[in-house]
Amino acid sequence: MPGTMETLRFQLLPPEPDDAFWGAPCEQPLERRYQALPALVCIMCCLFGVVYCFFGYRCFKAVLFLTGLLFGSVVIFLLCYRERVLETQLSAGASAGIALGIGLLCGLVAMLVRSVGLFLVGLLLGLLLAAAALLGSAPYYQPGSVWGPLGLLLGGGLLCALLTLRWPRLLTTLATAVTGAALIATAADYFAELLLLGRYVVERLRAAPVPPLCWRSWALLALWPLLSLMGVLVQWRVTTERDSHTEVVISRQRRRVQLMRIRQQEERKEKRRKKRPPRAPPRGPRAPPRPGPPDPAYRRRPVPIKRFNGDVLSPSYIQSFRDRQTGSSLSSFMASPTDTDYEYGSRGPLTACSGPPVRV
Repeated sequence: MPGTMETLRFQLLPPEPDDAFWGAPCEQPLERRYQALPALVCIMCCLFGVVYCFFGYRCFKAVLFLTGLLFGSVVIFLLCYRERVLETQLSAGASAGIALGIGLLCGLVAMLVRSVGLFLVGLLLGLLLAAAALLGSAPYYQPGSVWGPLGLLLGGGLLCALLTLRWPRLLTTLATAVTGAALIATAADYFAELLLLGRYVVERLRAAPVPPLCWRSWALLALWPLLSLMGVLVQWRVTTERDSHTEVVISRQRRRVQLMRIRQQEERKEKRRKKRPPRAPPRGPRAPPRPGPPDPAYRRRPVPIKRFNGDVLSPSYIQSFRDRQTGSSLSSFMASPTDTDYEYGSRGPLTACSGPPVRV
């Protein structure tokens, strides 16, 4: 069994690094020879790191998509580049194309299925924290085999993934801040030491003996927790203060449940209406329905009586009208009394009077 493990290790992993692999000592300046493609990739990592670190939870869907893209691309690229696919050794370009296509599919799945995206975000947080623990314990602890770092990575990743599913907002904010800070530190490591700190992490994961880190590497490593803390504070106080993607999902689910209940009630009413037998038409003429008593709240008020200027009668006209009524028979007058105050049918001349006008 040990012989088989050693054989697999020598087949899958590169040879042990020598002193030239770690560059010049700390006292001597480094020879920086940058290449176009790695420099462009590091610049893109720095930009994505800023978005992750300070706007992670606010750009929730974008973070889920990029996390799925990262996991899918890296895993498929390593499988295609290290292993033979259909008994053919693929080139780096072909492996990168296949990894990018499958990574896009993984990103879409992580963005559309929220639980998958949160699981990947928590898994990434656990892997980064385990790698930071290995780097921090380098002067004090040297693992004897690969299983120690591997178990630490898997255990930390699964634990953080499950915790992210339980507390999505808190752990997503922490994961995006740590991931963004790691991307920024990696880009700075390339432009400062040509990824010397990244190679140191790989050798620690392989449980290989490594020389002590230089002060430049420790400064870059200290940049990681500082940026992580700054990203958590910025997201907590500024960018995620009023945003809650969990509440949005819950409100959408409640709305769907309410719409489903309304549709079920309408379907039940329609079924009951169809099950009722039709009523027979009445024989003979139908009497019109009697109007019910009016609602006291909606009772119409009587139209108010309007008076105009023509309603004013002079006292001479009223006196002449009384004189004519007095000349008639007393019996007819008693049988049919007349309200003389509201009689307007006289054609007699209206004469002015010295007294004031009377309104009726």
